[in-house]
Amino acid sequence: MLRAIIYPIAVAVAVASQITSATAASADWDRTVLPRPSQPFQGVANRTLEGSKASFTEPVKAPPGAPNILLVLIDDAGFGNPSTFGGPVATPTLDKLAAEGLRYNRFYVTALCSPTRAALLSDRNHHAVGFGSISELTGGWPGYSTHWPTSAASIAQILQANGYNTAAIGKWHLTPDAQQGPAGPFDRWPNALGFDYFWGFLGGETSQFDPVLAENNSIIGVPKEKNFYFNDAMVERPIAWIRDQKAQARDKPFFLYFSTGASHAPHQVPKEWSDKYKGKFHQGWDKLREETFARQKQLDAIPANAKLTPRDPAFPAWGSASTELRKLYTRQMEVYAGYQENTDHAVGRVVKAIEDMGLAENTLIIYIFGDNGASMEGTENGTFNEMTTLNGIPLTARAAVESN
Repeated sequence: MLRAIIYPIAVAVAVASQITSATAASADWDRTVLPRPSQPFQGVANRTLEGSKASFTEPVKAPPGAPNILLVLIDDAGFGNPSTFGGPVATPTLDKLAAEGLRYNRFYVTALCSPTRAALLSDRNHHAVGFGSISELTGGWPGYSTHWPTSAASIAQILQANGYNTAAIGKWHLTPDAQQGPAGPFDRWPNALGFDYFWGFLGGETSQFDPVLAENNSIIGVPKEKNFYFNDAMVERPIAWIRDQKAQARDKPFFLYFSTGASHAPHQVPKEWSDKYKGKFHQGWDKLREETFARQKQLDAIPANAKLTPRDPAFPAWGSASTELRKLYTRQMEVYAGYQENTDHAVGRVVKAIEDMGLAENTLIIYIFGDNGASMEGTENGTFNEMTTLNGIPLTARAAVESN
């Protein structure tokens, strides 16, 4: 199986570049020009059917052997989180793929969700496609409009025009806030940017238990299913989509963009996942930093001569926090870790389904663990109501304890 654990943004687009240029000389049409020009009539049209010869338009086909592509993007996850890179969170799927493919520890991001996604899906500087900031902050200036220009093709559009089926599942965060309703306009929704199918949410975050969902160009609202959980539902959609597609056209490749809402706020996961980490963070953040740093050296994720930076003075020494606060912080980390492990498990279910369908040998998997580092909307104390922070009222330590 052609697999890769890839952090650099350019790799996914390189696949499309190979498809569009490598076969151009020998293909029956020039793949360097997209979209494909209209196919000329190559038959014979006489005044009557006598002597006439029909010529049927053929659909665009991907080059023989073109790989399926699964692009996984985890949200708001720090480099020191996954076990694959020395972190305390069990990520067996990422571990497995790293062992079978390539592992990279250098990845340039923009430190915000929308800009990183815009750069990843366009192979351009995020300002070049209007995303100097997140889609909630539309600006009246070049580079900050949150309006993806029609002059910039997405990776999905390139692959779609080369005979791929394309789908985006999960978090989008590239549509301006005012355009996320049933009236559109829809030119910055996933379907218009090259995805045949979309299921997920358009904004930066949503509840994992009762999210406001969209499917293609329709808002479908909050799911009515009992015991709905977003990560589980995220897995079901692409598996069904791949099976349906392959049932009709086995050799037609797919591009699946699997972009989780985790581990962005709100941190919500079934209790059995957070309970797996009970008692594993009592040592506190000072000791955890040292332990993670040491494991990263053992794994060659960082240079052997690297020096651990001092703890930022914005954060108190673990020992100086009250017993109540340490208990609160420990539980918050347990939930966060369980949330991330559950997310890696969801990715694993998709990978397993691809293997079970016999598609493993010709599927490229690009697994990016974090569009940026861990987010800090909750400030140093965390919060149980993110709207307080967004309105400039972060919880004090006492309020955080009392709200727990």
